[in-house]
Amino acid sequence: MDETQPLLPQRTNEYRAHHPQDKTDVNYRLDFDPNGDPDNPQDWKTSYKWGVVLLLAFMAFSVTFNCIGLVPVANNIVADLDHASGRESSSAASVLLVTIWELGEAAGPLLIAPMSEVYGRYPVFNIANGLFIACTVLGALSQSTTLLIFARFFSGCAVAGNVLNPAIIGDMFPTKSRGSPMSVIMLAPLLGGAVGPAVAGLVAQTTGWREIIWISVGLATVAEILFLVLLRETYKPAILRRRAHKLGVVVRRGAKSDDTEALIDVETMHPEVSIWKSIKRPATVFASSVVLQMLSLYGAVIFAFYYVVSTTLPGILETIYAFPPTLIGASFLSFSESSLPLTMRGVRSRLRPTLALGSALGTIVCNSLLDYITVRLQPPHRPHQPELRLPLAIFGAFTLPLTLALYGWTADLHLPFPVLILSVALMGFTLILGLLPVTSYVVDAFGMYSASAFTAVLITRCLMSTFMPMAAQPLASVWGWGWGMCGLAAVCMALAPVPVVIFRYGGSLRERSTFTKEE
Repeated sequence: MDETQPLLPQRTNEYRAHHPQDKTDVNYRLDFDPNGDPDNPQDWKTSYKWGVVLLLAFMAFSVTFNCIGLVPVANNIVADLDHASGRESSSAASVLLVTIWELGEAAGPLLIAPMSEVYGRYPVFNIANGLFIACTVLGALSQSTTLLIFARFFSGCAVAGNVLNPAIIGDMFPTKSRGSPMSVIMLAPLLGGAVGPAVAGLVAQTTGWREIIWISVGLATVAEILFLVLLRETYKPAILRRRAHKLGVVVRRGAKSDDTEALIDVETMHPEVSIWKSIKRPATVFASSVVLQMLSLYGAVIFAFYYVVSTTLPGILETIYAFPPTLIGASFLSFSESSLPLTMRGVRSRLRPTLALGSALGTIVCNSLLDYITVRLQPPHRPHQPELRLPLAIFGAFTLPLTLALYGWTADLHLPFPVLILSVALMGFTLILGLLPVTSYVVDAFGMYSASAFTAVLITRCLMSTFMPMAAQPLASVWGWGWGMCGLAAVCMALAPVPVVIFRYGGSLRERSTFTKEE
């Protein structure tokens, strides 16, 4: 079974090919050389493959830097652009300024994924990056909140890494080696979400909020130049289609074969047919898979708490702990890195390192244990079981609600600032444990259909991240931070059994769907 292609468009069969100059058809098997092929991404040098991983991580960092960088100064941006006087309307616009990005990220994969299935990763990624840079420039030049929100929505639409990064990892690495590169591409956006607000708070006080966006433009431009120069095509059908073109081989559908590892799918030779089928495929995969439906809902709620914290923490720090924007931004480091601001009101600010807190620790744990647990639990002489990716997710699912409650009650009771930061760091740790194994599970379980499956996951995740944070402030206004966060934690706890159910019954549930049924 070919483990290298998470973005193949359809289950494929043997194809008959003929040279256009030949009068008679001949069977022509076009495939990578099993003894080693310089065009096969899995045969590339390990150093180059990890270089690609770091490049993907750098772009993911720049994207999240752009997305979350405006969080500490969102209120100031709305006031500066529209001179908003109504506190409630200004607060809603500030939240929407951040969360509208997720709505764009929900829409983008609907086109990015099918286009990459037809034309390959390289051209789609580069075109999307170019559009991302253009929309970010539009945001930097915006003269109204409405235009800035519009620009950020389309910036989110142009984010290709969410759906293509896991796919490229699947192209280059075999199943048992995907845990570490997956951890790296998950860590990068979390670092961007930490560094972005920290830098933004400082830049906004010195040169203004527009310079934050221009920094994002610079980061994305550097990343795109590296993409153009260093990245190679990793999508197998696109590589083989190019090889067929060089050989003058015409590929057409032939008789069906038991060999399901198609060499070049006929759809890739007819893009107008393939794009339409690919656009419909995420909905088809989602509707046919109970496993995907459960994991999508679970992952959407878990991921939304990243934005719940991102949008509520600045208000808590400003109103309860009297923090200026600079320190509000620096406090986000605890959520994604191991540096915590230990500054209290009236005390000179400084940052002190602590012992491995936040999402960085969660990523390190996943990087160290995800592949190890899978290999140790895998029964000998049996096919790979994707459910073995989920033990860490089970732990994260049941501990995240506890950290949410701690976060809410710390703010509600005005507990010392280090307790608040500890709760945020623990939340980042449990959040990454609950999410990262799910990404690996989708790539492993859905194989050639994982792009469509992950598109469904992203859409539900982004929709939840757009609207769920908007409920946090009203709940806190009515019930207080303590009971308000407990209400959200109850929703999280209700979904905590999902990875347990998938771990126990996922194998039989996958057999009910043609997209995950084992051959």
